[in-house]
Amino acid sequence: MNLGIKLLVAEDDPNLGTILKAYLTQKGYTVAWAKDGEEALSLFDDEDVDACILDIMMPQKDGFAVAKEIRKVDKKIPIIFLTAKNLEEDKLKGFEVGADDYITKPFSMEELLARLNATMRRSFNEDRPDKNIFKIGSFTFDYAHQTLTIGNDVQRLTAKECDLLRIFAVNYNQLVDRNTTLQKIWKDDSYFAARSMDVYITKLRKYLKLDPNVEIVNVHGVGFKLTHKE
Repeated sequence: MNLGIKLLVAEDDPNLGTILKAYLTQKGYTVAWAKDGEEALSLFDDEDVDACILDIMMPQKDGFAVAKEIRKVDKKIPIIFLTAKNLEEDKLKGFEVGADDYITKPFSMEELLARLNATMRRSFNEDRPDKNIFKIGSFTFDYAHQTLTIGNDVQRLTAKECDLLRIFAVNYNQLVDRNTTLQKIWKDDSYFAARSMDVYITKLRKYLKLDPNVEIVNVHGVGFKLTHKE
């Protein structure tokens, strides 16, 4: 569920912020970490984030204020609040400003991950279908339904083919690091996993040949890039 997803994490506690960023990165998410509310809004403006994890008690602007500003721009982006408080009125206020979930400190990383994955699953499958559908040249790639369509030709994709193509589509015309991709999909960067990925990339290249302008380029020793010739 986490492939290619970028999170905005706003947490002013440097210890917890460091732990959150390291843990969520290890789980395959890309993390932009803000240490106060103003920085959170700045990162939200600058980065193409897919979900927000906001501490409520922060300097400059609190999590509620940040969420209100974000909701003016994006009504549907998932927002999860973190707070040391367990007051019912705080929870109600959080949901009033558009929270999707609310986690009280202290919490386990496993609980946070489970709640985040559940929130993202609901969001991607229901509220934000645009995040599942990509235009790749003349193709339409539907991640949720595992199809790659061009004209009347519909290619059914396997789960791994979908995960791999989604990483390329999210990073269209950008370099995708080989080892990072292996860890995200195969949870392993061994020789055998790398050979397996090469087989899947060969399959994707075969499907994409129906549009001669679309290509998965091998950047030697670094990774790959999904490109479209003008």
